Amino acid sequence: MNDPKAGFIGRAVERKEDYRFLTGAGQYTDDVTLPNQSYGYFLRSPHAHAKIKSIDTSAAKKAPGVLGVFTGKDVASVGGLPCGWLITSIDGTPMKEPRHPIIAEQKVLHVGDQVALVVADTLAQAKAAAALIEVDYEILPAVVDTATAAKAKTAVHEIAADNVCYTWGCGDKAATDAAFAKAAHVTKLTFVNNRLIPNAIEPRAANAVYNRADDSYTLYVTSQNPHVERLLMAAFVLGIPEHKLRVIAPDVGGGFGSKIYLYAEETALVWASRRIGRPIKWTAERSESFLADAHGRDHVTTAELALDRDGKFLALREHTTANMGAYLSTFASCIPTILHSTLLAGQYTTPAIYSEIQAVFTNTAPVDAYRGAGRPEATYLLERLVETAARELKMDPAELRRKNFIRTFPYATPVGLTYDTGDYEATLNRVQEIADVKGFAKRKAESAKKGLLRGLGYACYIEACGIAPSNIAGALGARAGLFEAGEVRVHPTGKVTIYTGSHSHGQGHETTFAQVVADKLGISLDDVDIQHGDTGKILFGMGTYGSRSIAVGGTAIVKALDKVIAKGKKIAAHLLEASDSDIEFANGEFRVAGTDRKKAFAEIALTAYVPHNYPLDKLEPGLNENAFYDPTNFTYPAGSYVCEVEVDPATGQVRIDRFAASDDFGNVINPMIVEGQVHGGLAQGIGQALLEGCIYNEDGQLVTGSFMDYAMPRADDLPHFMVETAKGTPCTHNPLGVKGCGEAGAIGAPPAVINAIVDALAHLGVRDVPMPASPHNVWKTIQAAQKH
Repeated sequence: MNDPKAGFIGRAVERKEDYRFLTGAGQYTDDVTLPNQSYGYFLRSPHAHAKIKSIDTSAAKKAPGVLGVFTGKDVASVGGLPCGWLITSIDGTPMKEPRHPIIAEQKVLHVGDQVALVVADTLAQAKAAAALIEVDYEILPAVVDTATAAKAKTAVHEIAADNVCYTWGCGDKAATDAAFAKAAHVTKLTFVNNRLIPNAIEPRAANAVYNRADDSYTLYVTSQNPHVERLLMAAFVLGIPEHKLRVIAPDVGGGFGSKIYLYAEETALVWASRRIGRPIKWTAERSESFLADAHGRDHVTTAELALDRDGKFLALREHTTANMGAYLSTFASCIPTILHSTLLAGQYTTPAIYSEIQAVFTNTAPVDAYRGAGRPEATYLLERLVETAARELKMDPAELRRKNFIRTFPYATPVGLTYDTGDYEATLNRVQEIADVKGFAKRKAESAKKGLLRGLGYACYIEACGIAPSNIAGALGARAGLFEAGEVRVHPTGKVTIYTGSHSHGQGHETTFAQVVADKLGISLDDVDIQHGDTGKILFGMGTYGSRSIAVGGTAIVKALDKVIAKGKKIAAHLLEASDSDIEFANGEFRVAGTDRKKAFAEIALTAYVPHNYPLDKLEPGLNENAFYDPTNFTYPAGSYVCEVEVDPATGQVRIDRFAASDDFGNVINPMIVEGQVHGGLAQGIGQALLEGCIYNEDGQLVTGSFMDYAMPRADDLPHFMVETAKGTPCTHNPLGVKGCGEAGAIGAPPAVINAIVDALAHLGVRDVPMPASPHNVWKTIQAAQKH
């Protein structure tokens, strides 16, 4: 498996990083204990909305082991946490951006808001001291419901009296309305895309230390993009020179989007570390994670699909109210807009689309990207409409999709994207074979004999990965570049260290990136080392999210490798007494074209660092190159899913019996890792569809604040997945032809599951089932249908 001549791209190489994880040698942020370590604990608000009349910290400051107690007054001069994407409303006004303090100042705006930071010699001492803090609150009415927030009598923020952050539109409203006016059939649905709590296996953690010797800071943190964290924290919040803050994200136990953002806790720790003069560690307890991590989804949507008499799509329109929570998280504003509405064309040739998004503030935890980030919401909307339209028109759902598939590329959608390539019919045809759709009727009859209702549902998804390019994103409101950086450091012995701005937190970058490098250079996989997650080592980087790592980060590495090879050819030409243009490089050898004269890669590397026979007047020593890559377009993975369920009409219990997936991810670097990513995404998508649902009561208290109340998917909730990666249509604008795969399952699974459940209940007149389709929700739906 480690033979360079066999190549590494496309091979199911075992993950290099797994040995240290499986043997307990991984190092996570909480594993980092620094000399003279102290511990932080945050006192959090028990109220969703309240004025802070007074805080008495005198007893806490005198408690044993306490090194400092800090409140909002102490950090009032510090900047607020910034939002990284400006959305402009339909009327031309910018979105409302209220201050997001790192410790609550005059008001608390959600349960779990930080009220005070206590630092002590031990965590137990910090907790005990926090219990001594007396806070006098004036409780205010809470705004909780997404659908009615804009009509609430209470304002979460003074600058948004109606609780509206922005009202944004995408597409041609006039053309869309005109198409609806002449439609032969209109399908309409109103539904909620349920709020989710990420729950990565490793909770958020931070350890901050100030170095008085050079006036610098080091922060160990559970982050998906340490360079962005450093930039935002240093330049926009704390006002310290960026190069004086080193951010290290070591091994990170999952993120799913929730660790992209700059959070208040780590920022407060960095600020306090200078005041204390000792390193401060904080690790979230699971209950804190439920309360204070950024949540996902939470849309209330009305959507319509217009069709002609033959079932051709004429237009689509939606109105969605999207919950931002109490504050704008780092990328919150672009999730229901740029990453949602632009995907509403899906795989179809719908000529007119209009999307209107109203974002609202509520007294709940901030909402931001969660695996898929806007794309799951768009796919759910579209695929639920398509399946419902097929049922209303008495058409086969697969045939209705085929009738409307995009078949020529490139294809410009009416919502701003241009798909470079795809073959949607191929994945639909294949998934029908994998799922044995032809045998469904027989299985349905067998289920009926047991008193169970069987249903089959489709979902055909497309997603946009590797957000790009920077200039277009900037015009749409992005406040950061969306490039990636890579550095290739060839050592004198021919071994290679790669420094990437992408960050791995479960994706297997240390393997897949090494495969790309080893394949390109024709060297052993063991000769490649991947470094990431440390701003003190890495040139720069924009991190990992949006399935961008291999398409953007991998391409940056390839471009740096091209530079290494180009210089290697010049060195080889000198050694072989040939022209640069006559040197070819393949399988780890520089060869004079048409001859057997050659030099191995390791020989060239050694010559670069021991330049005794070297044209120093023409070539500088060393073999070290870097590159930045800014994509010209998104990549567009796509696929088709089929889910088959059994429903017990007496209890509402749903069991997924079969789940088949056919995905087009372009060229695949490591099929084993890709299959694992799809499995994980499917588990999370099924979790949303059947089990997970974040609930606040009318007072803003988090009802689902633990695993006792928030149902996570377990192994026995999941079927055997029949997953296949199609031969694929390679991406046309990156040299690897890759597209991204990490979010696909979470995007396509929810509509496939709900479509299957609705199919099982369709004979009762059921058109929709709310997510999560828990036994209680399904039972209520059945009872309501039977009454009618």
